[in-house]
Amino acid sequence: MTDPNHRDAARFPLWMIVVCGCLIAAINFGPRSSMGFFLTPITMERGWGRETFALAMAWQNLLWGLGATLFGAFADRFGTGRTLSIGAGLYALGILAMGWATNPLAFHVAGVLVGLGVAGSAFGIVMAAFGRAVAPEKRSLVFGFATAAGSFGQFLFSPITQGLIVTYGWHDALTALAVMMGLIPLLAIPLQGKPSAAMYHGHDQSIGEALREAIGHRSYVLLTAGFFVCGFQVAFITTHFPAYLADVGLDPKWGVISLMLIGAFNIVGSLGSGVLGMRMPKRWILSFIYAARSVVFTIFLLVPASPVSVVIFASVMGVLWLSTVPPTNALVALMFGTRYLAMLGGLVFFSHQVGSFLGVWLGGWLYDIDQSYDPVWWMGVALGVFAAIVHLPIRETPVERDRAAAQPAE
Repeated sequence: MTDPNHRDAARFPLWMIVVCGCLIAAINFGPRSSMGFFLTPITMERGWGRETFALAMAWQNLLWGLGATLFGAFADRFGTGRTLSIGAGLYALGILAMGWATNPLAFHVAGVLVGLGVAGSAFGIVMAAFGRAVAPEKRSLVFGFATAAGSFGQFLFSPITQGLIVTYGWHDALTALAVMMGLIPLLAIPLQGKPSAAMYHGHDQSIGEALREAIGHRSYVLLTAGFFVCGFQVAFITTHFPAYLADVGLDPKWGVISLMLIGAFNIVGSLGSGVLGMRMPKRWILSFIYAARSVVFTIFLLVPASPVSVVIFASVMGVLWLSTVPPTNALVALMFGTRYLAMLGGLVFFSHQVGSFLGVWLGGWLYDIDQSYDPVWWMGVALGVFAAIVHLPIRETPVERDRAAAQPAE
C-alpha cells in the first residue's frame, strides 16, 4: 500500500523503490564499516599513534550523526534523491581526502567529510522514503530490509576492502571505494520524491514544531538515550576489533572473518527484529538486545581469545548488531508519523553517533595510555545494562495530537 501523499515515489513500483534503497544502504554502509582495516597500514606508514586514526573515525561518526539530522530535514524538504546524491559526492570526496592527507589535521578533516557524506546517503534517509511508501503495519519489516542490506554491505565489503589493501595498497583501495560511491545517484532515481505538504495525522507541522514536540516527549527522549549505547558499542568494535585481535595474538585474517560474520548474521538479526516488531512490543525487543549484548561482551572478555571464541562472538553479535534499527525507527514513525521521519529519526541517530564518537575515540585514547582495550569493553557492558533498563518505560502510542486526530468527528 503506497502512501497517497507521496506522489513522486508512486511514479515507481514499490519493489523498485525497495531494491534500489537496499542497494544504496549496502554501498553506503560497506566502506564505512571496513575502515578498521586501514588503521594499521595508515598509522604505520604515517607514523601516527592509534589515537590519531581513532579520533578521525570519531569525528566521522559524530558528523554522521549531526549530518543525519540536517540531511534528514533537507530530505523532508527537498526530496530523497537529491539528498542521496549530495551525500554520495561528499562521501567520495572524504574517502579520497583520507588518502591525500599527510598530517593528522588533514586526516581529521577527511573524517568530517566522510561523516557528512555517510549521513547524506545513509539508510536513515532510505528508511524515511520506505516509511512513506508502505502501510504503517509493514514499516518495521521494510526497515528490517534496509538494515539487512547495510549488513550485507558490511559482509561484502570486508573481504573486498582487505583484498584491495593487500593487492594494491591502502591508497588505491581508498580510491576504489570512492569510485563506488558514483552508483548511489543512479540508484537514487526511484527514491527522488519528497513528502507532500498534505497533513500527516491531522496536522501539518513546521520543522520547529516537530522538533519541540519530539524533544518534549518522554518516550522519544528515552529512545534517544538508549540509542547512544548502540553507537558506543558497535563503533568501538567496527574500528578497533581487527587491531584488538592482532594484539591478543590472532592472525589478521580473523579480523576480516569476524566483520564478515557480523555482517552476515546481522542480516538475520535485522530481518528478525523487523518481523518481531510487527508482532510484539518494540521496547521489549530493544531491551532484550541491549541486555544480551552485555552478556556476550562479558563472556567474550572472560574466556581465552581463540578463533573459536571470535567466531562465536562475531556470529552472536551479528544477530544483535543493527537489529536495534528497525524497532527504533518504527517507534519514531509510530509516535510522530512520517512527515518529519527523516529528521526525527536523524536526531535519534545523532545520539547514536555521539556514542560512536566516544566509543571510537576512547578506544584509541585509552589504548595509547595503557596498551589495553579492556576499560572500553567494560564500559560497553555497563552501558548495555543501562540501555536495557531505559527502554522498558517507553510508551508505544502516537502523540496526543495523533490520537485526537484519529477520533471520529462528532
